[in-house]
Amino acid sequence: MSERTSALCRCGCADARGAAAHAIVAALAQDDLDAAIALGLLNANFDDRDIDGIVCRQCTDACMQALRSAREARLRALAARERYRARNQRLQRRADERAARRAATPAPTNSADTSADNTIADTSSPTTQRPALPSAAAAALARAKAKAAQRGPT
Repeated sequence: MSERTSALCRCGCADARGAAAHAIVAALAQDDLDAAIALGLLNANFDDRDIDGIVCRQCTDACMQALRSAREARLRALAARERYRARNQRLQRRADERAARRAATPAPTNSADTSADNTIADTSSPTTQRPALPSAAAAALARAKAKAAQRGPT
């Protein structure tokens, strides 16, 4: 391959100042994303024409738009990968916290098995914490207790 053909872009541009853009377009045409990235597809100064950016002023608008679209697609894919990794870390952290809370909660003891005469265990002990009732269940329990108190002892 001659020097002139290697600098030739897919759109037919042969401007030597756009060699970096032409090389990226050629790599993308061959589906070689690694080479395109190595050539500067993801560089921060990609569109900066003042400080040796990776643009070719002589290429067609369609060619440069295709190059920009490929860059934006790759940046979106990398951002999505980072979001996916952050989500997995967040889910793992929550699962670890949940497992730690469950391990710290003592297992409830069955009072019927521990008591010889099957009496109800004293639940007012400060070491045993009972799970809070949902508000609807607590309200139903309060109504039942009030109704039982009205009836008196049986």
